[in-house]
Amino acid sequence: MSRAHQPPLVTGISPKEGAAWTKVTIRGENLGTGPADLIGLSICGHNCLLTAEWMSASKIVCRVGPAKDDKGEIIVTTKSGGLGTSTVSFKLLRPERIGILDQSAVWVDEMNYYDMRTNRNKGISPLSLRPSNPLGIDLDKGKIPQQAMELTFPGMSGDFTSEKFSATWYLIENHSGSSFEQLKIAASNLKKQATKKNEGSMAYVKGGLSTFFEAQDALAAIHQRLESDGTERVEGSMTQRLENILNRASDTADTLFQEVLGRKDKADSTRNALNVLQRFKFLFNLPLNIERNIQKGDYDVVINDYEKAKSLFGNTEVPVFKKVYAEVETRIEALRTLLLDKLLQTPSTLHDQKRYIRYLSDLHAPGDPAWQCIYAQHKWILQLLQNRRDEFIMGVGALDLEVDSRPSTLGRLSHTASLKRGGSLRTPRPSTWHFETPQQVQFMEKLSDVVIGQLPNFWKLWISYVNGSLFSETGEKSGQVEKSKKNARQRQNDFKKMIEEMTHRLVKLIRGALLPTTLPQAERSLYGGWENKMELTGAWLTQIIHTVRGCHEALSALEIPNDLLQVIQDLLLDLRVHCLMMTLLHTTEDVKRLAEKEDWVVDNKGITSLPSQFEQCLVHMLQSLKEPLEIKPGEINVLHLEQVQDQATELSVRIMKVFINCLEQLSAKTDGDGDSSHDISVDLSSPDRFPGVQEGFSPTSEQRLLIILSNCQYLEKHTFLNLADHFEKHDFTGMEKITQVSVDAVRQLDRNLFEAYIEKRADPIAGSLEPGIYAGYFDWRDCQKPTGVRNYLKEALVNIIAVHAEVFTVSKDLVPRVLSRIVESVADEMCRLMQCVSSFSKNGALQVRSAYTHSHALSSFASFKLALDALPQLHSGADKKSLEELQNKFKSSMQLQLTCFQPPCVLPVKR
Repeated sequence: MSRAHQPPLVTGISPKEGAAWTKVTIRGENLGTGPADLIGLSICGHNCLLTAEWMSASKIVCRVGPAKDDKGEIIVTTKSGGLGTSTVSFKLLRPERIGILDQSAVWVDEMNYYDMRTNRNKGISPLSLRPSNPLGIDLDKGKIPQQAMELTFPGMSGDFTSEKFSATWYLIENHSGSSFEQLKIAASNLKKQATKKNEGSMAYVKGGLSTFFEAQDALAAIHQRLESDGTERVEGSMTQRLENILNRASDTADTLFQEVLGRKDKADSTRNALNVLQRFKFLFNLPLNIERNIQKGDYDVVINDYEKAKSLFGNTEVPVFKKVYAEVETRIEALRTLLLDKLLQTPSTLHDQKRYIRYLSDLHAPGDPAWQCIYAQHKWILQLLQNRRDEFIMGVGALDLEVDSRPSTLGRLSHTASLKRGGSLRTPRPSTWHFETPQQVQFMEKLSDVVIGQLPNFWKLWISYVNGSLFSETGEKSGQVEKSKKNARQRQNDFKKMIEEMTHRLVKLIRGALLPTTLPQAERSLYGGWENKMELTGAWLTQIIHTVRGCHEALSALEIPNDLLQVIQDLLLDLRVHCLMMTLLHTTEDVKRLAEKEDWVVDNKGITSLPSQFEQCLVHMLQSLKEPLEIKPGEINVLHLEQVQDQATELSVRIMKVFINCLEQLSAKTDGDGDSSHDISVDLSSPDRFPGVQEGFSPTSEQRLLIILSNCQYLEKHTFLNLADHFEKHDFTGMEKITQVSVDAVRQLDRNLFEAYIEKRADPIAGSLEPGIYAGYFDWRDCQKPTGVRNYLKEALVNIIAVHAEVFTVSKDLVPRVLSRIVESVADEMCRLMQCVSSFSKNGALQVRSAYTHSHALSSFASFKLALDALPQLHSGADKKSLEELQNKFKSSMQLQLTCFQPPCVLPVKR
């Protein structure tokens, strides 16, 4: 069974004893759901329902009737719970009978006094007869409800003393179960009572005949005695003595009667005073009750009592009442001042603000308390926003100077929809958060707490003011609601200016901390002052954008007009653009530092991790820009702004060029371990010269050139294309320009590095040809018959093979390109040298043709063909045979070396 259907239980009654008609307060549980639910109340067996006043489910007030039992329980019956029980009892006190000579504090009605001498009630006047049972038969009350009787006999009553007495109602109520014989007896009794009523006066006289006869007999005896004496007029006679006695008795009686009358008058005065105090005790006790209820905070009770006193005594002309009521007005005026102070006190909750406004409205406070509260809240929020900035500028931003126990509101950003009620929420932060986070970000969190914590309540207070929901039923009856709506219509523009001022103050504080250049010069000192703080990265700016968006969404959820929030949208646009530009600038710095991470370890494709790191850096940058570039409702795409497009494109191109410059700087980095300008024949002929590019080694300048060349080729063919796809996915424009500029720059670097490497490797080889040819004073016009290839050619071949090994160790793809240029340089030099010879002997012609024929096997460059055309021709068969033998011998002896110039069939091993 639910609590609403449990039987009534009486647990207390105050007072616990008293005479009939004593007013008592009954307390307990489940005493009914309303006045109509209470259908029964008995105390000591007497039905007290007629005097019962239902106050609440735990309180009933009634008067105790003249019950038969001196002590009994209090039983409550309800429709919803049925017959109840009681844990307490009430004691009915019987009033004592008072004789005519007994003293009493109040006047006693002598119409029906108790005679102590005869122990019986004296007869009373027939006019005062009020028989409790006029029919003279046993009562047999029926169970018909009172309401049914009232509906059956409208306007009538079952009380036989009432002017609207209904005999039928009386019979149904008191004798519904009586038999017909009993009713006949009742009719006979009524007839007898009617006969006695007619003889009432005579019976009253007959009742006092005995006393009359006793008095007459006494007077007759006295008369006879006086006559027999004959001394009625003699001094000292019995008559004289009797007269004296009667006079004294009369004086004594008068004195006694005056005392009794004096007591009666005094009792009447006391009773009248008590009646006045009892009747108007509410007013006399009201000043003290107001003071007590104010101290307890029971303002509703004070207002109800004041309204009651005002309706009863507001226009009284009685001096004592006017004096007491004036004191009541003084206390109420003090209460108005107290409530207004509490209303304007900050910080305060929306619930308290509405409550105090309702109290002041019910107390008819002068002015417009609701608007005063709105104005005070507006000023307080503005000052609170400014104080947040001052805290950080003064160096105490990590401390909460204003104590506010309410939870941080940024957590409410993820619950924006819940702000339509009222609010979170941010994940808990570590205790070191203040020391790790830049002060501008902490400042934004503080501003967000103010905006999300205060502005919604401020807006809801205004809405309540507009629709009149701040007032109680009393305010509605007194016209406060209509007056409030009229005031709200007049002050709409003023409130709009308040919202604009608060949003503009918020935006200016944020701009002063993050975008000071967007503020007028005159406002920078008021809202700026962050010059000495650290510059924020894109990640922190993204968090700030997230916070500002949360504030905007929270205010939009309150249905604040968009035109009032446009200034925040403009701020968001500037913040998003600023975040984009700062992220690109910081990425430029990050790319510059990539050169420090180059480890020179190449993979099986001949590239290091540097291109991959560069690509990852830019991809990470684009991912970090996902939220700032995201288009929320009401926002625009910042990349569609022409100026932003141009700036973003220029910064993106700058990032590409910075990385290419890093590659160029790496290629020019000097080797501290040794001098790479040694004789190339010594360096490159060593079998241990190329052990493989292992982690931790320090490459030579030539190896750096080769590694950077390989990276450049990878950038052009893969990295730049991948980055273009990533940029397009993030809606970046101008990718054709970015890609074209990047490719052009890397190609230029590739050409420069390639020429530098060729210069380093080809020049020593070509330069060693002329000294090798003319070593030992060799003369083409006077030389012996050749028996094989001379050493200078073998040395050039070995040096070319060493270059092949060096390039192949780094990148197989570079071998054809590098080797062709090396061989071309050697061929050009040999062609130049042969063209400088004026004449050849027969053996010299065979020697030089043998050398060029052998070199021609290495390449098919046109330089060799031009050189061969300039050489003397062999006409005899013996010379041609000798040339063929020399070629076969060269191929046989140099077979292993010549394999280096064949197309590769084995991939280089990953190192």
